[in-house]
Amino acid sequence: MSRELSYARFNLYTLGSRHSLARVMAEELSYWADQDEKLIGFVFRDTTDNDYGWQILARDRVNRFRSVNVAASLRSEAYATIGLRLAIAETLRRENIRELGFQGDEPNTPTDVLRVPEGTNPEHLHPYFRELAERPGRAPARAVVREIGPWLAPADPHFVEEFQFHQFDQRLWELYLWASFRELGFDITQLEAPDFICRAPGIEFAVEATTVSPSQAGPLAAHPEPKTQAEMQEFLANYMPMKFGTPLTNKLNKIDKQGRHYWEREDTKDKPFVIAVADFHKQAERHQLGSMTYTQSALWPYLYGHRVDWEIVDGELRTSAVPNPTHKYGQKEIPSGFFDLPGSEHVSAVLFSNAGTISKFDRIGVTAGFGAPSHKYYRFGYRFNPDPNATIGIPFSVDVSDPNYEEGWSDELQIFHNPNARIPLSHDWLSGLTQFYFDASGNQFSLIPDHHVWSSGTMLVRITDDEEG
Repeated sequence: MSRELSYARFNLYTLGSRHSLARVMAEELSYWADQDEKLIGFVFRDTTDNDYGWQILARDRVNRFRSVNVAASLRSEAYATIGLRLAIAETLRRENIRELGFQGDEPNTPTDVLRVPEGTNPEHLHPYFRELAERPGRAPARAVVREIGPWLAPADPHFVEEFQFHQFDQRLWELYLWASFRELGFDITQLEAPDFICRAPGIEFAVEATTVSPSQAGPLAAHPEPKTQAEMQEFLANYMPMKFGTPLTNKLNKIDKQGRHYWEREDTKDKPFVIAVADFHKQAERHQLGSMTYTQSALWPYLYGHRVDWEIVDGELRTSAVPNPTHKYGQKEIPSGFFDLPGSEHVSAVLFSNAGTISKFDRIGVTAGFGAPSHKYYRFGYRFNPDPNATIGIPFSVDVSDPNYEEGWSDELQIFHNPNARIPLSHDWLSGLTQFYFDASGNQFSLIPDHHVWSSGTMLVRITDDEEG
């Protein structure tokens, strides 16, 4: 009456369930479910007492998996596993499973980002929302969003409306960040502004999300289309720093009705403050990649006011940081060095990822076993190359549905620490992520895990029969 469950599937079901302290107190060992997955459970080792236990979860009134039974102080993993499987069978036999998980603290109305108001004209929906909600091959992403949605408690009452109609990219970026922070072990409080407070034992910081959007007017509205290597270098050296600079400086200077910056508000005062930025200013088109796949190299020079020149000398990579005082495009010119701007000392770090897309949600869904019938998902791109003389990442191409394929929400996250921060963000708090920082002597360092993905794309393939061609 029970079967083993994959970690990826269990992790998706419980992404909002785990408390940060539980991750410290217990080591999860195996995962189980009944045949219909109405009950799920896991076996754990108590890290304090070094004995074993199990826990069963069922869905609550708004469809979130919550704890309903637990046993501890058991003598072995095998004994705890037998106990869990017997408990699942006994629970199925004795309990009303539909109501078993009801906790009494559920919201009256869960957040359902996929439910469109009755009478809505589909033509008014955002085209990417329709892609997510309607295309058969996006079934994995829909399964992921359905599991995440009930856990969301956005203070912004317009979150769902904007996700469906006007600001799909911005809101999907926030969903991605929520999932990444949860995967990293943080408890999250969602505020109206800034977006998140992340907490774990001994850790607390605030995060405001923003995106690079298309320019509708001004000198940046005429988007360059670089064709040559020289044109691409110019594009990344000047146009893109301005694009990143606009949302970052807007967040730096923004004040509320009481005249308070983000870091001066009651919930964020005296905590590290992080701005999380993603580039959605140019979407992928046929035979062209979206801008987010190739613009990240423009962010570092803008944040730190230096570009990095490199050359290979006698087979060895040599780099040097060269001051870059300004960025100029057309008639517009801005100072370089976001972390040197007045007030930027209140920004502890800038967080970046180029993976907050529907494709990421698809891949997570496929690894959890929610792949769409008659569809295949292939990922290609560049991983981190640990060779100290490497100038390009390691290319890869993989079938996402391969049982051995693994992927985490936070694999592509990058943290750029502010060397002038009034309240620094500790490197240890986000260990396992790619981090860039300066030491006390002004030397630049990077911490890059082997699993980091610099950039990738996903190919969605629908398999047809002979009659369809």
